[in-house]
Formats: sequence, structure tokens, C-alpha cells
Amino acid sequence: MASAEEILTISELSAHLRVHPTTIYRLLREGRIPGFRVGSAWRFSRAAIEVWEHGQGGPIEESAPTRKAKGRKPRK
Repeated sequence: MASAEEILTISELSAHLRVHPTTIYRLLREGRIPGFRVGSAWRFSRAAIEVWEHGQGGPIEESAPTRKAKGRKPRK
């Protein structure tokens, strides 16, 4: 007998990832998290989320902008 794949809702995924549901919606808008719609509701495959989670531990991007310290001028 085939086992049913576990499907998560926004609130279940929010609790699993320990983030606010708004963060999940933002990640969906940006196309950064795997999910699918059932009518007007979003659903997530636990297996796809686990693969996605394991891919999130990559190296920090070197092209990220750096902030300059404010307030002091460099010494001469």
C-alpha cells in the first residue's frame, strides 16, 4: 500500500519553520519556496520543503552590499 505524502498548510509550515506566516507569503511571492495552490489556499509538500531546507545552508553570497560606518571621517 502506498503511503500518502504529507501536505502542510501555511500555519503548519509557519510553525515548522518557526517564522511568521507573512514570511512564508513573501517567500512564495519571490519564488523562493516550493508550494502549490488548492483553490485560494497554499499547500506544501513536506518532502519538497525538506529538500528546500537542506539547500538553504549554502555559502553566503560575496556580492552582498557592505555597509559603511557612519559618523566618523577616516584619519589622515
